Amino acid sequence: MAAATAFAQKLTIDKTTIDVGKTGFQVPVTATFEMRNKSSKQMVISRLETDCGCTTIDGPKIIGPGERFTISMTYDARMLGHFTKQATLYSNASPEPVYLKMKGVVLTDVVDYSKRYPYDMGGMLASINNIEFDDVKKGEHREVEINLMNNTEQDMTPNMLHLPSYLHALAMPEKLEPNRSGKIILTLNSEEVQQYGLTQVSIYLAKKLGEKISSDTEIPVSIVLLPDMTAFEGQNIELAPQLQLSAQALNLDAHHKNGTIILSNTGKSVLKVTSLQMFTGGVQVKLPKSELQPGESTKLRVNIIPNQIRKARSKPRILMITNDPQHAKEVITINVE
Repeated sequence: MAAATAFAQKLTIDKTTIDVGKTGFQVPVTATFEMRNKSSKQMVISRLETDCGCTTIDGPKIIGPGERFTISMTYDARMLGHFTKQATLYSNASPEPVYLKMKGVVLTDVVDYSKRYPYDMGGMLASINNIEFDDVKKGEHREVEINLMNNTEQDMTPNMLHLPSYLHALAMPEKLEPNRSGKIILTLNSEEVQQYGLTQVSIYLAKKLGEKISSDTEIPVSIVLLPDMTAFEGQNIELAPQLQLSAQALNLDAHHKNGTIILSNTGKSVLKVTSLQMFTGGVQVKLPKSELQPGESTKLRVNIIPNQIRKARSKPRILMITNDPQHAKEVITINVE
C-alpha cells in the first residue's frame, strides 16, 4: 500500500492484495487487479516480475491518459496448502515499484458450489444476487431466503447493510464458520412502502458489521406495490376505463433501438396512467398523454441503450400503473438481442 500511495494521483489500484479463495491441486487460479492511469500522460509499464516460476503475470505495456486497465496474475497451484504470491510492477508513473499480492489455498479436493451458490460476493457465496417482490398488496408481509456459504478460512457474521425501513434481515446462524452454510431471511413490510408502483433499492451483503460496501456485494431489490382499487368496488365495471395495448413485448437490438406500443382506452371513462417506470437502466420511454378519453389512443415510444442493458441483473421491463381495475398493473417486456 505504501508503494501504491507513492503513485499519488497517477495510478489508482482497487486492491493490491486479492484473496482468490480455494482451488484444486494443479488447477491454476487467477487474480485480476483493476487499475487506472489517472495522469494526463501516457503510462508505460517497463517490467512485470513475479517472485517465483510458479506464477505468471500479464498486462498491457502502454496505457493512455485516464484509461482503466487490468493486470492478471496466475498461480499454477502445484503445491498443497496456503499460498501468498507477489508480483512487482515497474512503470514511468513513479520511481518506486508497485507490489501486487494474491493469496489462497490449494486443496486436494474442492467442492463445486457453483450450482447452489452461483454468486461470489467477496468470499461469501450466495444463491441469488437480485430480489423482486412482485404484485404486493398494501399490508402484506413477504419473505425471501438467501442461501449462503462461507468460502473463506475466516469466521463470518453475515448481515445486510443499507436496509430501508420496510426491509428486515435475519441471519441464521448469526456466526458462520469456514465451509459452513447458512441463510439470511429478508422480510418485506409493505405497510412501510410509501408509493404504489415500482420501488427499487440496493442493499449489501456483508461478512461482518462495519464492512465497506462495494458493487461486488450489491443486491438490488425491486418491489411492485399494487394500487388500491377499492374505489371501484360496488361500481358498475362496464363504466370503468379499459386499457388495451397493441403488444405486451418489444423485440429490439443494437440496430433497431426504437419501438412503439399503442395504448388505447376502450372503456367508458377517463383512463389514467398514474405511473410509468423501468426495472433496469438502459431503457428510455416517452408517453405524450397520461390521460385518455374513451376511444382515444396514444403512442408509447421506447428507446434502448444496449451497453447499459447488458449490465443489468434483471430483464428489462416497463411497469405501467393505471386506474383500469382489470389492468391496474401492466408489464411490457423488452427482448434485447
